[in-house]
Amino acid sequence: MSDTTHDIRIRPGGPADVPAVLAMLDGAVAWMNARGNTEQWGTVPYSQIPGGVERVQGYTTENSPFLAEVDGLPVGALVLDTGPSPKMPMIAPAGEPELYVRLLVTDRRYAGRGIGSALLARAVEETRRAGVELLRVDCWAGGTGELVAYYERNGFTRTAPFLSGTWPGQVLARRVPAGTRQAGTP
Repeated sequence: MSDTTHDIRIRPGGPADVPAVLAMLDGAVAWMNARGNTEQWGTVPYSQIPGGVERVQGYTTENSPFLAEVDGLPVGALVLDTGPSPKMPMIAPAGEPELYVRLLVTDRRYAGRGIGSALLARAVEETRRAGVELLRVDCWAGGTGELVAYYERNGFTRTAPFLSGTWPGQVLARRVPAGTRQAGTP
């Protein structure tokens, strides 16, 4: 592991983590807005948008959440699912078993420490453990494209652009070589 990730611990998440995830999402909105980005997630804190709290609660009960911690403090969150959100009909099904990154967010106070990359590495591990060979994610493709480039640096390849209203998005995929499926895993 690199020096930037040696102190990151990743654990399964649950309902008790909802406040921490909401705080990270609110912090991400504020950080983006401070940089002039009001298109990606808007200007209203995530915890105050209609359905925002309920969505995060669902992530912790209906999906597979993981929390990154540094010194016991939550500093990142990843949510995996078996496909894209049903609320995103413009994203075509993969046509094969997949795991899908539904959420990746980090605490901006810990930027540059490899937290997002460590969480994506965990997503690859979980994909392999599940005996699945495809991991996908969708993200905002606007601005300078730096979010798409981030996923590309983490081993993903662009597959399909899409529009959600006027919001430009990009689906990316990563092939995960088959691994040994462990007993008791989905």
